[in-house]
Amino acid sequence: MTVEAVAQELTEVIKRHDADYIEARLEESQTSHIAYRGRELESIGRATAVGGNVRALVRGGWGFVSFNNLDALPGRVELAVKQAKFAGSEASKLAPAEPVVDIVSAEVSKNPVTIPLETKKQMLDEYNEIIWRTPEIQTSIIGYGDSSKKTVFLSSSGSYIVQERTDIILRLAAVATRDGDVQQVGLSVGSRGDFNLIQGLHQQVAQMSRHAVELLSAPQAKGGEYTVVLDPVLAGVFVHEAFGHLSESDFVYENDRVRQLMTLGKQFGSEQLNIVDAATVPGLRGSYKYDDEGMPATKTYLIREGKLVGRLHSRETAAKMKEKPTGNARAINYRYPPIVRMTNTYIEPGSVSFADMISDIKEGIYAKNWYGGTTSMEMFTFSAGEAYMIRNGKIAEALRPVVLTGNVFTTLKNIDAIGNDLEMNQGGGCGKGEQVPLPVSNGSPHIRIRHCLVGGR
Repeated sequence: MTVEAVAQELTEVIKRHDADYIEARLEESQTSHIAYRGRELESIGRATAVGGNVRALVRGGWGFVSFNNLDALPGRVELAVKQAKFAGSEASKLAPAEPVVDIVSAEVSKNPVTIPLETKKQMLDEYNEIIWRTPEIQTSIIGYGDSSKKTVFLSSSGSYIVQERTDIILRLAAVATRDGDVQQVGLSVGSRGDFNLIQGLHQQVAQMSRHAVELLSAPQAKGGEYTVVLDPVLAGVFVHEAFGHLSESDFVYENDRVRQLMTLGKQFGSEQLNIVDAATVPGLRGSYKYDDEGMPATKTYLIREGKLVGRLHSRETAAKMKEKPTGNARAINYRYPPIVRMTNTYIEPGSVSFADMISDIKEGIYAKNWYGGTTSMEMFTFSAGEAYMIRNGKIAEALRPVVLTGNVFTTLKNIDAIGNDLEMNQGGGCGKGEQVPLPVSNGSPHIRIRHCLVGGR
């Protein structure tokens, strides 16, 4: 029986239960993956899965039941309602939502999972061979994954939404060594299921491998304060990790200190600074028409003309904070309830060219790509994947990857130039709680930051 047929039966079951609100999400998916560790093929395979969940709200308490087969669904609904009644002791709060009935097809004409594994392996073999023919490469890491998923969402308020989506992610890394020194450079590419976008990367893979070797001879930056220019990839990761998570309203609602920091109307940057989260941008990995609560996707300004003007909401957080829902409730799969998550988070472009941005920098650092990092409340530490000195307005010698650290609010105020060259990075996945990696994208133009603390020798 198809998930649609099961969903039709479940609609009638839900109507018979006494609860403030009930929703169900049924899901069937196909996936394939290939992984290499060094020259060796570590794993390869294809899988299918089917499952779902029921979520019930009674007197402010939630019940949640997930399952990996579509049998005995009336009992699942009953159990979720019982859990909710046991947990609830106050008034239920959900922002109002108009019921939606819709069918949303996948954006690509060909399901990437159906492309033969042999074809995918041949492409990855070529990439791996390029890495290994580079002198002084010690090892390589390659991970490929794709998926095709159909979800059916239905609710006691009358919504019935079928959505199909596809996704592809490819990550490669080259590790070079010399005399006990180790340097690593990575490349990440993703798409909403268009396999063509990860083909023909031979030149980029060769460049990645050569750069890993070049870093063995590169000097390390002298630690201190610099004017730093971030490329669109690193700036996008910065806005996602350091600021975006602070804009997820479940985090704001549950934390007194974050509520004080994230007061709407507070000035966080210049009038040129605009930060957006938008699931409505076509073709990006974080895009969708409806979130996992059946709410329409939106474009939400978080910062507009330097001021904090919005945050990301589920229906419950919007009601609790007396703000408008934004359609940002997402679950990585049927095993989890939806929580507040980012989609496509980016800094809107300004008007400054890259050449003008660096032209008056006597000594600074150009930081590119992304290697790793941590955030703790408003404090962040990020490692750039590449770095170069800027001398007298020109890009100069390559450096070892640098570490940038600081306070996100101070850093936002120190952004004094925003480029005209917005790019979106689709090679990442977001983690929150146990739900990782959720497909997202982030981006930015080049940005210039004054008084940025750079770790070094």
